[in-house]
Amino acid sequence: MDFKALARKYNDISLIKRIVAGLAVGAVLGIAFPNAEAVGLLGTLFVSALKAVAPVLVFFLVTSALANAKAAGSMRTVVVLYLVSTFAAALVAVGASYLFPTELTLAAPAEAQGTPSGIGEVLGTLVSNMVANPVDALANANYLGILVWAVVLGIALRAASGTVKDVFASVSDAVSTVVRWVIALAPFGVLGLVYSTVSQNGLDVFAEYGRLLLVLVGCMLFIALVANPLIVFACVRANPYPLVLRCLKDSGVTAFFTRSSAANIPVNMELCRKLGLDKDNYSVSIPLGATINMAGAAVTITVMAMATAHTLNIAVNPLAAVVLSALAAASACGASGVAGGSLLLIPLACSLFGIDGDVSLQVVAIGFIIGVVQDSCETALNSSSDVLFTAAAEYRQRRLEGRSFRLGRDAFDENELA
Repeated sequence: MDFKALARKYNDISLIKRIVAGLAVGAVLGIAFPNAEAVGLLGTLFVSALKAVAPVLVFFLVTSALANAKAAGSMRTVVVLYLVSTFAAALVAVGASYLFPTELTLAAPAEAQGTPSGIGEVLGTLVSNMVANPVDALANANYLGILVWAVVLGIALRAASGTVKDVFASVSDAVSTVVRWVIALAPFGVLGLVYSTVSQNGLDVFAEYGRLLLVLVGCMLFIALVANPLIVFACVRANPYPLVLRCLKDSGVTAFFTRSSAANIPVNMELCRKLGLDKDNYSVSIPLGATINMAGAAVTITVMAMATAHTLNIAVNPLAAVVLSALAAASACGASGVAGGSLLLIPLACSLFGIDGDVSLQVVAIGFIIGVVQDSCETALNSSSDVLFTAAAEYRQRRLEGRSFRLGRDAFDENELA
């Protein structure tokens, strides 16, 4: 059998089935051969390939989309949905923290890691990222900077000749093809990522912090399976679960193992293409979502801050809880601009209750201990909802215009998708 025939047979198997197979093989190898470092290298190479191609993809997609765009009317709705979901996630986390109060074992002071001193610093980082040097933005995968410069260039190119626009469109299509090639290798990447996780941590390393993990993961599951579907239903007035489950399956599973919203941008772009969404919209909303759609981060910040307050017997009144939710939502939107992500924003939330920095940094250390599960679930929720709300906003627009849509189903047949 030649290579082309083998590749066709491989591609004929659905991507999810291949990923599940890679997951199972990776777990078995991690238990049976924990010292085979070459297996883990597959995961490193896969994530590196995604991270390498994603900034270039975003830049050319956004530039080309805006240069050639007609009116795209659902972007404002997408941004509103991102913000509503993030604030709702913080409220859910507050409610869960009241219902299931968690105490932490706080030991020696944790080492300081340069946490933000206030919400102003977080927002300042966001603004400075927006006006970063465009070459540096591409090199360092600064998606806010990439977005800003791509938007500026795309708008400027609207006055250019058709030939120039066609060049950018062709480059955009070529990069998208490369991305599809990389995504086709996802099963091998997942195999390596699962192997590394299982071989290094085993299957029961998180038992000590089980209750905290249950609250965190429970909140994220509630948001993914209850809160987000309600938001989608409000937009489309139809059963949201076919779309919700499709996004979790095709985007959330990959994001869970890559633990990187940025690395999952190409996966989300491909899913949007399959769903037949407007490229002018999703080429902007997906990378934007990777920056500001941070429901999972809002959960992490809120639950950990509330657990710290409960451990120290600090009574949190409902008004303070609402303020915490707003602060967590605003901070979470800047989590991608802070080294260490949502965990290093926990002291910012703890400061609302007057909790000492040394104490809150111990909680950050606990967050890093449970990070393999917490960060994986957080990224899966964040990244899958990028596609979910992009689709919901567009389907809402189609509903208002009297056009048909199919929730969660491919808009093309297999031959057209190839």
